[in-house]
Amino acid sequence: MASAGLQFFAFILALMGVFGAITATLLPNWKVNADVGSNIITAITQMQGLWMDCTWYSTGMFSCTLKYSVLSLPVYIQAARTTMVLSCILSAFGICISTVGMKCTKLGGDRDTKSYTSSAGGVCLILAGIFELVPTSWYTREIISNFMDPTVPESSKNEPGGAVYTGFISAGLLFIAGVIFCTTCSKKQQGAWIYPTKQQQFPATQQENNAGYNLKDYV
Repeated sequence: MASAGLQFFAFILALMGVFGAITATLLPNWKVNADVGSNIITAITQMQGLWMDCTWYSTGMFSCTLKYSVLSLPVYIQAARTTMVLSCILSAFGICISTVGMKCTKLGGDRDTKSYTSSAGGVCLILAGIFELVPTSWYTREIISNFMDPTVPESSKNEPGGAVYTGFISAGLLFIAGVIFCTTCSKKQQGAWIYPTKQQQFPATQQENNAGYNLKDYV
């Protein structure tokens, strides 16, 4: 029951991690530049994401521009696009596999098959968390290095937006969920190895007794 409860808790964490990864991928506020101008038409907030750049004006207008050209983007944005999409795919795939391998479900066949299936889902979730953690860390490093560069003007400096923090949190949730799924399966397999069944403990004794009875019959 304890491992089944842990698996259900890990499933909730993984579900939150998947929604967080998808949200972080689609949000336009990976970079935020707050610059208040003297003119009423001057842009007050500029946001940059993986797929679009958005601007909020002091008049309340909100406009976004899609990034159509992939080759014109910096390398870290191209890498972030690829790894975030892979993270979303792996996390969704890992949830589907883990659902089949959970003890509280009637899918997946016998115990050994469900154990291996749950472990495979946990590996997918761990990989999804790593794939999400790499671009968010790289993106944050680029923002901080640009902010600390004295040659960059104040109006061009950015700060990490909400999408970056969402990516860090969802990556941690996916990693923890994957570790829980793998740990519960390994504990079960260790228990089966340390405490073998009675049929595995006494096969030789039973054969010797049967052989003894057979010899007595011929005496």
